[in-house]
Amino acid sequence: MVSFGMASPAKNAREQTATGPTTVVDTACTLDCPDACSLAVTIQNRKIIKIDGSTANPVTDGYICAKVRKFDQRVYGDDRLLYPAVRKGRKGEGKFKRVPWEEALELIAERFRRAKNDHGGASILPYSYGGSNGFLTQDNLDAQLWRRLGTSRLERTVCAAPTGAANMALYGKMPSVTYQDYPEAKLIILWGVNPSASGIHLIPYVREAQKRGAKLVVVDPRTTPLARSADVHLAVKAGTDVAVALAIHRHLFTTGHADEAFLRDHTHGADRLRERADAWTIARAADVAGIDAAALERVAELYATSSPALVRCGWGHERNRNGGNSAMAIMALPAVGGKFGVRGGGYSMSNSASWGIDRTWIATAEPGTRAVNMNQLGRALTEYTDPPVNVLFVYNANPAATVPDQHRILRGLDREDLFTVVFDQVMTDTALYADVVLPATTFLEGYDFAKGYGSISLDLAKPVIDAVGESRPNADVFGDLCTRLGLLGEHEPTGELDVMLKILDEMPRHIGVDLRDGIRPTPTYGSTPVQFVDVFPNTSDRKVQLFSDALDASAPMGLYRYQPDPATDRYPLALISPSSDRTISSTLGELPRPDVQLLMHPDDAAARGLEDGDLIRIFNDLGEVHCKIDVTPEVRPGVVSLPKGLWRRSTRNNATGTALVPDTLTDLGGGACFNDARVQVASLPSA
Repeated sequence: MVSFGMASPAKNAREQTATGPTTVVDTACTLDCPDACSLAVTIQNRKIIKIDGSTANPVTDGYICAKVRKFDQRVYGDDRLLYPAVRKGRKGEGKFKRVPWEEALELIAERFRRAKNDHGGASILPYSYGGSNGFLTQDNLDAQLWRRLGTSRLERTVCAAPTGAANMALYGKMPSVTYQDYPEAKLIILWGVNPSASGIHLIPYVREAQKRGAKLVVVDPRTTPLARSADVHLAVKAGTDVAVALAIHRHLFTTGHADEAFLRDHTHGADRLRERADAWTIARAADVAGIDAAALERVAELYATSSPALVRCGWGHERNRNGGNSAMAIMALPAVGGKFGVRGGGYSMSNSASWGIDRTWIATAEPGTRAVNMNQLGRALTEYTDPPVNVLFVYNANPAATVPDQHRILRGLDREDLFTVVFDQVMTDTALYADVVLPATTFLEGYDFAKGYGSISLDLAKPVIDAVGESRPNADVFGDLCTRLGLLGEHEPTGELDVMLKILDEMPRHIGVDLRDGIRPTPTYGSTPVQFVDVFPNTSDRKVQLFSDALDASAPMGLYRYQPDPATDRYPLALISPSSDRTISSTLGELPRPDVQLLMHPDDAAARGLEDGDLIRIFNDLGEVHCKIDVTPEVRPGVVSLPKGLWRRSTRNNATGTALVPDTLTDLGGGACFNDARVQVASLPSA
């Protein structure tokens, strides 16, 4: 059997005796966060001894989050995968035998050949997400492999699918207001976003705006750190954001604060939006959302009368049945209210598409093979028959911990006739069920491109240490598999260096400079664009599409509609799973942490006879989670909260919040409905 920790008893390079000179290496963070920090990593004896921020990125300005500061604990931790290995026990036991790379890759290639010959390429399902990857480590040679092999296509919809669909429909993903312009705003609405846990570099800009007199509104079921200092905190029930946003629209239209000139000259469909918003009075929306009507009216009036006014549209509100419509209604506000055209006015959303980079280096178009929504992996593994999924290749993802309907996924992974490969940095919950595990390099051991989507930045990330153990970069492994299967042409890239050079050759035509020159690029419209001055919608006529007949027909109840709360008398509590200050999605979830606790409002705890620190069970028809309870007013009544990114080891019964989440899909974009989990909570006697 093989141990997956470092051979040295030291679990962290910082614990080793410091000897020899130190070197500071500059790189950038590619992890899934809007900020894309520049880093200064101190190396001694070819090991990381300190990770800190650098000032190369002026927005991140020399400081970094605690998550990245301790990333060396992942690099050198006991869970790190060091060698290829094949399963030697029951699935889920985590018993593996070390094998050479040659043997592991040939075994995988042979299973690919067999699956394609026996059941067709669609019987192979590649499963990845890749939010923590740049241009190099996702959708390059891996895309070539899957497209040329003719595998099932994965719809990557676990995050940002509803907001992305809304952003594309309304504005064609127009570049949005960046961090640097927040101090110019007179009103900031943070809607479904908590920068204190994800995107900490926004906070100083919000604080500066407040110092200059800006009003702050936070819309969130929890009392986040910024909510504590907000002028108004709307602690809405999960899934009701669309009703609240439509009430603000109605207020704008009925009080004469809608910018009719802007709507006439720069939008389509304003009358249809007005019609859908008309039923949502302040009183009705407040009742549905469980908030004070006077507070909602104050927010509507503040938005109507403030300029510049800025709405930061986050991702928290999209994680339910109404996620796409809430995003549509929120992002449509500046168009109706006439908030564009001034610095610090408009909306902020993801700026990931702001560079306009298309992946011209991928030589093969995506085939029309079977599409699998990643949020329904459990169904794909247990129900698909035409053909069945016989080979699963997981990389840049940990679905056993992060994807809805956890127990159905685990049943699928437990199939003896399913050949599963997991290519990852550490022994994840998913890797425990693998037939073959392959060790991947971290972002500190390879090249990539760090793209900020809060501020607009693009930096070259460089390796600061050699690959640990026998870990290999994504591109090298997928290039090897392509070569074994005869899927690459004579002059096509075969590994990380080839792909890197090809991307660097292509990049200047997109960004205007060669990253090899060490110059930080700036988009042609600048790094702080003003919407409707420097940038316009990327739609066919550069107008805002406030209403789409096609989306109206595809959404379950149409556009700008509210689907009722799925709560029942049996399961009355909404379980949410917000980002935490410990993980990036589930990355770093392997590190030790204090007891996981369910946050519950004192009124809900008292009604169930529960007290702070009690051992409890959170349950519904899909499963249950055992942990302790933290009784706190920081969540609103009717809502309970578990952190996003938990690993199964983090709870008392090896189940995470995803065990309670249905695999239903959002109204737009096919996203995950994490916050539609409706549960009950009861005490659990101590063992």
